[in-house]
Amino acid sequence: MKIDRIIAGVILSLTLIVGACHPTKNCLPPDLDLPGSINGNSVDTVTFADMQWWKFYTDSALTHIIEETLEHNRDFLTAAARVEQLRALYGVEKLNMTPTVTAQVYGNNETNDYYGEPHMNDPEYGAKASLNWEIDLWGGLRKRRSKAGNLYRASVEDMRAMKITLIAEVATAYFRLLALDNELAIVRRTLFTREESAKKAKLRFEGGLTSETVYQQAQVEYATTAALIPGLERNIEVQRNAIELLMGRFPGGEVERGQMLFERDSIADVPMGVPSQLMQRRPDIAAAEARLKAALDNVGVVYADRFPRLSIGLTGGVENDEIKGLFNSPFTFVVGQVSGTLLDFGRRKRQHRAAVAEYDQARLAYEKCVLTAFHEVDDAAITFSHVREAAARRHELLKAAQKYTQLAYAQYNAGAINYIDVLDASRRYFDAQIGMNNAVLSEYLALVNLYKVLGGGWR
Repeated sequence: MKIDRIIAGVILSLTLIVGACHPTKNCLPPDLDLPGSINGNSVDTVTFADMQWWKFYTDSALTHIIEETLEHNRDFLTAAARVEQLRALYGVEKLNMTPTVTAQVYGNNETNDYYGEPHMNDPEYGAKASLNWEIDLWGGLRKRRSKAGNLYRASVEDMRAMKITLIAEVATAYFRLLALDNELAIVRRTLFTREESAKKAKLRFEGGLTSETVYQQAQVEYATTAALIPGLERNIEVQRNAIELLMGRFPGGEVERGQMLFERDSIADVPMGVPSQLMQRRPDIAAAEARLKAALDNVGVVYADRFPRLSIGLTGGVENDEIKGLFNSPFTFVVGQVSGTLLDFGRRKRQHRAAVAEYDQARLAYEKCVLTAFHEVDDAAITFSHVREAAARRHELLKAAQKYTQLAYAQYNAGAINYIDVLDASRRYFDAQIGMNNAVLSEYLALVNLYKVLGGGWR
C-alpha cells in the first residue's frame, strides 16, 4: 500500500506559500485569520472530529480515559497556558498600533533663596493629558502584529499536536494493558489445563500405567507456565501506572478497561490510498508554516527598523500657581518628532542579514517537516497493511493449533500416540495463542500510529 504520489506537487505548493515574496523584498503576507477561544466558547473541529473517530472505533473505557487525560495531563495544561500567553502577547502587539494616552495631576512648591534676593515660594499646580502615537510609515508595527499572530497560531497547532500525541500514547498504553490482561488469562487457562494433565499423569504413574518420565514432563510444563504469571502481573501494574501518569493521577487506583477483540472484522479498514490533502491537517505542518511566516514577518520588522521613526505627541491641560485659578489657564502644544540613527556602523544591516538567515532556517525546517510527514504516513500505512496480513496468518495458525491439540489428546487417550506428542501439541497451541495476542496488539498499535501521523485519523 503506497501513499498517493503527488508529494512533489504538494511540497512545492506548501513550501512556496511565500515563494513569491523573498525576505529581501518588502512584500510580507497579510494578517492571519487566527482561531478563536480554545476553551469552551469555540469548537476545535479537528479535535472534535478526532474524538468522534475514537468513539466510533474504540470502547467507552478508552474514550473516558482519553477525556480525563486531556483534562488533567500536566503537559497538556502547560501547552494550553502557553497558548493563552501568546494570545495575550498578540493582543499587546495589536494595541501597539493605537495611540497611548497618559494623564498627570501634580502640585509642587519651589523655594528660591538667591543671593541678594528675598526668600520666594513658587507654587505650581496643574493637570495634563498627553497623547503619543507612532506613525507606522514603514510597516514595522504591522509586521510585529503579524509575527505575534503567527506565533500564537503556532502555539495553537503545537497544542493540537500534543493533544493528538496524548491520545495516541493513551491508546497505545491502553491496548498494551489489554493485551497483557489477555495474555495473563491465556497463561492461567493453560496453567489450569496443565495442572489437570499433571494430576492425571500422577495417577497414571502411581497406577503403573506410565513411567515417571511422563509425570515429570507434565510437572515441568506446569512449572514453566506458572513461572510466567509473576512477570505478567508486574508488567500489568507498571502499564497501569503509566496510564495513570498520563491521566494525571497518583498510582494505586484502578484503570477502567474493556476487552480486546480478536475477530478479524473487529479492526476498522483504512483507505488503500491516502490523499495528499490530509497532510494539511497535521498540526506539526501547520505550526511549521506559522513559524515560517513569523520568521518572514521578523525580516520585515528588522528591515523597517533601519528607517527613521515618526511620532506625534499632543499635550493639553491646565496649569497655574494657584488652585483657584487652575481652570482659567488652559494650554496645549503639539510635538512631531522624527528620530533615527545616523551612524551605527552596519549594526542594523547585519541584523537584517541575520533575520534573513533565520527565515531560511525556518523555510528548510518547514520543507523537512513536510517530507517527514509524507514518509511517516507512507511507513505507517505500509506497516498497518503488513501487520494486518500477519494477524490473518496468525489467526489461521491458531485455529490449526487448536485442532491439532484436540486430535492429539483424543489419540493419546486412545493409546495411539505418546504423551510427548500431546505436550508438543499443547506447546504449539499455547504459542499460537500468545502469538495471536501479540499480532492483534501490533495491529491495534499500527492503527494508532496511522491515526497519529495522519493528524487525527482519516475520516
